[in-house]
Amino acid sequence: MRSPRATRHRKDDRRRGAFEHTSFTFLGYEFRPRLAKNRHGKHFVSFLPAVSTDAMRAMGAEIRSWHLARRSDKSLDDLARMFNSIVQGWINYYGRFYKSRLLYFLRRLNNHLVRWVCRKYKQRLRNRERRAMAWLAEIARRSPRLFAHWRLGARPDGWAMGAG
Repeated sequence: MRSPRATRHRKDDRRRGAFEHTSFTFLGYEFRPRLAKNRHGKHFVSFLPAVSTDAMRAMGAEIRSWHLARRSDKSLDDLARMFNSIVQGWINYYGRFYKSRLLYFLRRLNNHLVRWVCRKYKQRLRNRERRAMAWLAEIARRSPRLFAHWRLGARPDGWAMGAG
């Protein structure tokens, strides 16, 4: 049986009253009411963890610090080797619960790669983000395991495999 103190701070579909605290952050996860599916496929609201906003902000700052667009001297394989271990670590840690929230964040990495493509192939793709995204999507179709976030399903072509 749960202690009264533990249930006082939880809110889900069975506790419909007004609560002062409906979420909290712990170890980079934000715990709050989220949509879930039971074993019969019926949706319900449950108190679940997902990557926190602060953690996404920190990961975004880390990605920006890589200055991907300025690394036009590197190949796509080089970029994958340089950053996959970091991204895979995020996936391993934050992807354990409510993976869709992490996937939404990791799709931003593709935008950084598009900027890299536009600078790397200036003659053909400068200021042509759509074409650069299509080029990147073709690479993702041929080598879907090149980048860690592509393996999870955050592909540049928008096709999410394994999201859940």
